[in-house]
Amino acid sequence: MRRMPEFRCLRVLKGLPLVALLLGGCSSGQDDLQSWIEQQRLEVKPSVKPIEPPKKFDPQTYDTASAVEPFSRQKLLVALKQDDRQPNSLLAGELQRRREPLEAYPLDNMTMVGSVVRQGQHQALLKVDTLLYQVRVGNYLGQNYGRITQITETEISLREIVQDGAGEWIERPASLQLQEQAR
Repeated sequence: MRRMPEFRCLRVLKGLPLVALLLGGCSSGQDDLQSWIEQQRLEVKPSVKPIEPPKKFDPQTYDTASAVEPFSRQKLLVALKQDDRQPNSLLAGELQRRREPLEAYPLDNMTMVGSVVRQGQHQALLKVDTLLYQVRVGNYLGQNYGRITQITETEISLREIVQDGAGEWIERPASLQLQEQAR
């Protein structure tokens, strides 16, 4: 049993000259690589753009320290009082009229379940919670002063009055589509 390791060592020692010969052949390729790198260094001229000098900083004085603060409570109260005195023409008429029952619900809670033609006028059937309502052109829906402008067999079109990002009251179109009943 002890002769096996000795036999392996002899095999490894016989292969060493072959490995040394192969590694010696690689040294000439390394010399070629080194000469090519040196040649490239001599031929290539780097072009580096000069860095721009830093711009001169001119400090500014803060002159608005004595001005009215833009978010002061006093300034906001003055603006709110001015809005109360001049109501928007779109909203003024809406605030004077009596509210209808369907204005207590958001449009998301309403479902159009059908339409009827009575005396040549389209009327829609709306389901809110578990109750069924009949509406016609001119009725009001939703919490954004929505007034029905048109009723077809499959849709109720209305205009709402909402505030935009700047706080101005604008009209925007909205609609309710006929919902098919799942069986």
